[in-house]
Amino acid sequence: MAASRYRRFLRLCEEWPTEDSKQQRDLGSVLRQRVAQAFREGENTPIPDPEACDQMYESLVRIHTNFYKNKYPRLKDTTFTGVTVEDCRMILATDILKQMEDMKKGTWKRLREKFSAKKPEEDSK
Repeated sequence: MAASRYRRFLRLCEEWPTEDSKQQRDLGSVLRQRVAQAFREGENTPIPDPEACDQMYESLVRIHTNFYKNKYPRLKDTTFTGVTVEDCRMILATDILKQMEDMKKGTWKRLREKFSAKKPEEDSK
């Protein structure tokens, strides 16, 4: 029985898309890591609580198939602020978040980091 559960989770991991814009924060990659941890021995992994495992799988399938999005359709694809889904994706991209972190740093801290860090080319000269 553990083998069939393992295969179902593997199939779900294969179908789940990954977002390259969210490095290290993508639900698909986190799901793959958790499945690898949970099924360390592959099909031979003993499952202590099969009911909880099945509930977890069913919940993930509902998320993957947009069950609740389809069950409760929205009238508009924007939030109350008027931000669209694409705008939210752009804002949550890893590159944009790093830029925002850099903007939060004070002038003194940025200058200190700029001048204290040595570049590898300077060390070899």
